[in-house]
Amino acid sequence: MAIHPTAIIDPAARIHPDADIGPFCVIGAEVEIGARTRLMANLYIEGPTWIGEDNIFYPYGSVGVASQDLKYHGERTETRIGSRNKIREFVTIHRGTEGGGSLTTIGDDNLLMAYTHIAHDAQIGSHIILGNAVTLAGHVSIGDWAIVEAFSGVHQFCRIGRHSFTGGYSVVTQDVLPYSQTVTPRQSKVYGENKIGLQRRGFPADSIAGLHKAFRLLVSDKLNTSQALEQIQAEVAPCAEVDELTEFIRTAKRGFIK
Repeated sequence: MAIHPTAIIDPAARIHPDADIGPFCVIGAEVEIGARTRLMANLYIEGPTWIGEDNIFYPYGSVGVASQDLKYHGERTETRIGSRNKIREFVTIHRGTEGGGSLTTIGDDNLLMAYTHIAHDAQIGSHIILGNAVTLAGHVSIGDWAIVEAFSGVHQFCRIGRHSFTGGYSVVTQDVLPYSQTVTPRQSKVYGENKIGLQRRGFPADSIAGLHKAFRLLVSDKLNTSQALEQIQAEVAPCAEVDELTEFIRTAKRGFIK
């Protein structure tokens, strides 16, 4: 067994001889860690928690800690994690609550990217990808092979169906259908020139005024982009900043927010 001398392990923990416990890990009582599972460094794990084989936990995560649910009052609840999972930096996994079945589970062969949060009583299947900073509220269930892209939040008790794809920055407040490609509405809009920032950086008033007029033309409902560019050229006094703006638009390969 490879245990770094700075690791702190409760005598009641059960660590397989082939596990690898890195520096500054803290492992509590009633934690069981399977063969070839590696804790890289700075992991905090409370029990009762069962972790299977061939997992890798990247630094600065916490596993099996108490729920943030205010109804949780220290009752005995559990966390179970399967095998061959990759759990990246700063992931947090909370144990279950009495009102939710007393168990949080994660299956096999999952990738939990950095800053993912798994709340109490979540039921996570296998072969799932959770992007950076995905946040799951309590009692969420995710079916096998689902993908939830970065910065998405999932409301409590929602289900994510098998083989579904949920796009980034989604706010999921209802079930996501299995086999679906789903994204929630999100609006990106330009509101004009960055007047305060430009003033603070010493841009000339004439340049700011030119940008103001150019942006008003760009966001006009009456003009498409080509028409707006024509009017900018005709109506806005030439300056380096407006020239840069129009050149940026003309060279856009993925479109631009307006």
